[in-house]
Amino acid sequence: MSDPLAEPSTRVVLLGRAGCHLCDEARVVVSDVCSALGQTWVERDVDHHPDLRERYTDLVPVVLVDGEDVAHYRVSRAVLRAALV
Repeated sequence: MSDPLAEPSTRVVLLGRAGCHLCDEARVVVSDVCSALGQTWVERDVDHHPDLRERYTDLVPVVLVDGEDVAHYRVSRAVLRAALV
């Protein structure tokens, strides 16, 4: 399912929330992998979007690539990289 809040050219969306230590860890992984592969990414706070909060509240952080869930809770560099190649 595609993220309606993502810019069309952005392949990676990180869904998280403020004060989430796993989200902080995921942000570093997503930033590093996307930077290495020349991909853009955006972050969305689920608590600012009721539809995202309802769907993902217990799963954050969540990483979407091309609208598909590829990670919940812990983000693997290898899994994210494989989803982007």
